[in-house]
Amino acid sequence: MGKSQSDEQEPASFSRVAIETGAGETSVKHQSKTKTTKSGNQLPMEGCMIGLDVSDEYTHAAVLDGNGELVEETRVRTREVDVRRWLSRWRASVVALETGTHARWMERVGRQCGHEMVVADARRLRLIYAGTNKTDKLDAIKLARLARADRELLYEVKHREEEEHADLAVIAAREMLVEMRTAAINLVRGMVKSAGKRVGSCSSHKFSEQATEVIPDYLRNALAPMLEHIDELSERIREYDERIEHLAQTKYPETAVLRQISGVGSLAALTFRLTIGRGERFEHSRDVGCYVGLRPKRDQSGEQDPGLGISKAGNPRLRKTLVHCAHYILGRFGPDTDLRRWGLKLAEGGRNAKKRAIVAVARKLAVLMHRLLVSQRDYEPLRQAQRQAGVAA
Repeated sequence: MGKSQSDEQEPASFSRVAIETGAGETSVKHQSKTKTTKSGNQLPMEGCMIGLDVSDEYTHAAVLDGNGELVEETRVRTREVDVRRWLSRWRASVVALETGTHARWMERVGRQCGHEMVVADARRLRLIYAGTNKTDKLDAIKLARLARADRELLYEVKHREEEEHADLAVIAAREMLVEMRTAAINLVRGMVKSAGKRVGSCSSHKFSEQATEVIPDYLRNALAPMLEHIDELSERIREYDERIEHLAQTKYPETAVLRQISGVGSLAALTFRLTIGRGERFEHSRDVGCYVGLRPKRDQSGEQDPGLGISKAGNPRLRKTLVHCAHYILGRFGPDTDLRRWGLKLAEGGRNAKKRAIVAVARKLAVLMHRLLVSQRDYEPLRQAQRQAGVAA
């Protein structure tokens, strides 16, 4: 595998500093960048800016001193013991890394080593992901320089507490089981249809019973295990639904006010609560719609300001949940509310008006849910209508 990590590093008393030549290339010079104690032991500097570009096998690291000079550039294995050992070499510094699979535990390890950790939103760092000369080494250096210049440029992300992360994993696991069941049902429907039969419309819980009656004999041996698998998945989903209901009622009682809204059940309320937290980090409720990516994108320049689709930023699970709730609110079974009336009025427009109304209702629903979560007030479904009727009277 070539040289080992220890072979690639310089002696402890020296580090590498990259400088640009006139030709735009990079050369390397060596400088002494360590402090020496009275006993002669050498210690790394404090107050550095460290950038970590994380991949599944290796993490590339770049260290800048207070003057912005590159004092070390190396890579370590993306394992907790190796990352902890390397970070422990440095005194308290600012460490920047991007969001990703390993960001959560790396942030925890860095804090335990005494560093100030900054987790950057990878989707908003165009300087890095859209570069024409993109390498792991350069990405680590750019992260360190962005942290040194202005941390606002990193669009810092805060990880939720581990306990809430574990509760959100229950919702994620249920979501995956639903997707698996849907794929299995679609497979059976397709195989039966290719044989000239059809499985009628029914709920997922009744699918196996109804499909058994129409599956041709020559397909029965092949599809019978699949039907058993669908039933088993339905049972597991039911168990997760019970766990989610229990969590919403006992551990997160503040979600009760959200479940007053028509179309918002325990699953939607708990997903909202665990994704945005308690809501205090949003100064205005309307910011939640932007946070979940339901705000239209903008590409304004001069006199040009074209209409674009939604940004789709933020958490896709919560965005999809809100859209599902909006479908119910505007659907045939949705009760009469201010939100429904407002959405139906938007849907009366021209082409694609219904789709735009669904997104608009989902965005307004996010604002309403945040307002209720923070204030813990009772939901009044026809508040605006009653107010207007009072003014008219």
